[in-house]
Amino acid sequence: MKRPLVLLFISLLALLRFEPISSRPQGTELALRPRAFLPLAFIALISTWTSYTLSAQPVIEQIRVWPSPQNTRVVFDLSSPVEHSLFQLSNPHRVVIDLPETEVDADLSGIDYSATQMSGIRFGTRDDGGLRVVVDLNQAARPQSFSLAPNESYGHRLVLDLERDAITAVRTIDQVASAERDIIVAIDAGHGGEDPGASGPGGVREKNVVMGIGRQMQRIIESTPGYTALMVRDGDYYIALRDRAEIARQSRADIFLSIHADAFDQPSANGASVYALSDRGATSERASYLAQKENRADLIGGVGDLSLRDKDDVLASVLLDLSMTATLDSSLRLGAAIVPQLDQVTRLHKKQVEQAAFMVLKSPDMPSLLIETGFISNPDEARKLSDPTFQANLANAIFGGVRSYFERFPPDGTLIASIGSSEPRSYVIRAGDTLSEIAERFGISSGSLIQHNSLSSSSIRVGQTLRIPAS
Repeated sequence: MKRPLVLLFISLLALLRFEPISSRPQGTELALRPRAFLPLAFIALISTWTSYTLSAQPVIEQIRVWPSPQNTRVVFDLSSPVEHSLFQLSNPHRVVIDLPETEVDADLSGIDYSATQMSGIRFGTRDDGGLRVVVDLNQAARPQSFSLAPNESYGHRLVLDLERDAITAVRTIDQVASAERDIIVAIDAGHGGEDPGASGPGGVREKNVVMGIGRQMQRIIESTPGYTALMVRDGDYYIALRDRAEIARQSRADIFLSIHADAFDQPSANGASVYALSDRGATSERASYLAQKENRADLIGGVGDLSLRDKDDVLASVLLDLSMTATLDSSLRLGAAIVPQLDQVTRLHKKQVEQAAFMVLKSPDMPSLLIETGFISNPDEARKLSDPTFQANLANAIFGGVRSYFERFPPDGTLIASIGSSEPRSYVIRAGDTLSEIAERFGISSGSLIQHNSLSSSSIRVGQTLRIPAS
């Protein structure tokens, strides 16, 4: 790259040194007339530069490795896009990537292979002058490769995913199937690894913010009797959207919470939001599951373990419809319990549960929410979202809503269900609630509810938290 730049500089300097004949003193002889040669010289210079640009070889500038429980992602940062082909070899296991004439300017010395299926990366030159990249493996893997266009964080990239044999569930079935089990809360910190999510002022990244909030939630949940936290993403790596919910389902999670930080092209946008799956998204997902026969096995998993494997199309459709309708209703109830809690610690973008067809929420048997904790594109909110104290406040608010929901709807066989009838509980007032209806729901009198909360009358307001005495 340096040589063409030098040639360009010298050529431009030479062109600038020509003077028109009219500027020469009378009687001065000049063999060349610069005015006549300047256009031709300029055209020749541009032609030479264009020819070099078009023929410049792509360069592998950096190699980054992102291990995860599901796969290892290898990212080749490129100076320009390049076509490639991929194939596998065994005895020993290797993945081979062939590229046209490509240079390598990447340092391999800092790559850590310890948490991956790889033992090394090698380069070689093919007979036709092309580059061969050999990824040595210490176990079999299923490779997939694709190219990515530049984004705000990276340039051109070639991505190699080395998938493991199966999705790794963090918690086994035996650990959650015992009597009086814990309620499992799946925490999905969005993005990760090669996918940084949205970026805010000062370089703050969504993947780091939401992991901070997720870790705070994990700490709070693990310190609360009757609850267990499941971190869907337990490090800085990427997980496909469908795999995130599947990890939670395999671990028999009771609910799924996907944590994000929003972004908008206007920095003034602000506020947290809570989303459940839309009716349209649920309808399309039912059709998608029923169209794929392999989804019939243990489709309605969760804690119920209802399989559609042996059901005909009509019965499977009815059962799936009932399951997703109940799940969506539970998601909306869960969201309604979280929204007023968030309202106490941060500004809300909208003060009700919204609905959208997010892929990550499309589980047929598990209440699922996507929580946008704020706008990372807003300078003030980006600063707060990066603050561990504010992250802890958000985590407490979200889990406060979760506890309120499960105190009303504890899953059978859980510790919370067994102690629910003897311990005081709380309830967050929703639109349409009346004190008498709440009292009837919990099997107590209105007077007991008024006395226990030191109320002066039966008047209540949306978002107010009532302490429910033991029945």
